[in-house]
Amino acid sequence: MGAVVGSLTMQTKTRRLSRDKNDDDLEITMVCHRPEGLDQLEALTKFSKRELQVLYRGFKNECPSGVVNEETFKQIYSQFFPHGDASTYAHYLFNAFDTAHSGSIKFEDFVTALSILLRGSITEKLEWTFNLYDINRDGYINKEEMTDIVRAIYDMMGKYTYPVLKNDAPKQHVEAFFQKMDKNRDGVVTLDEFIFSCQEDENIMRSLQLFENVI
Repeated sequence: MGAVVGSLTMQTKTRRLSRDKNDDDLEITMVCHRPEGLDQLEALTKFSKRELQVLYRGFKNECPSGVVNEETFKQIYSQFFPHGDASTYAHYLFNAFDTAHSGSIKFEDFVTALSILLRGSITEKLEWTFNLYDINRDGYINKEEMTDIVRAIYDMMGKYTYPVLKNDAPKQHVEAFFQKMDKNRDGVVTLDEFIFSCQEDENIMRSLQLFENVI
């Protein structure tokens, strides 16, 4: 996830923020999709108006039309994993951002999710992650769904992962997770089970805190 954030904000952080409000309004009117007003986005997220302006410039730089389709999203994300295949994981990530299932991600979708991942509570971050793993949106995570996500992550990391991973590593990884998370042994993980188990795992909690340092 940090790679997406880095891609869409990297260039904007090195630029001087010297444009006034009229320039910002002009920028917004020149794209195909005009995002919600900054005041409304500020109320919906945990970003300041100035932070939203920076994020918007980065978003527009990568996506001049104002929206991102899945193919463009994959191209952006794959730049950070040149030794692996990030397309499958990017597909799942795209669907998690595209909450309206419209086939595209608008700036509002992007900053809403980013606000949760960077500034949200632990519970909000875990709920978002659960939705990423719940591929069929039925309210549960089964072993097949988790295996698909974990395998996609391993493919994304590529052949230079150290130590070298065995072919059955994703399955073993999932079995270990389910052993810990599936408290009632019914073959699926509920949101409550997921949140409870993650909060018990120091490594998972530490990884969630890393997002706070991206911006």
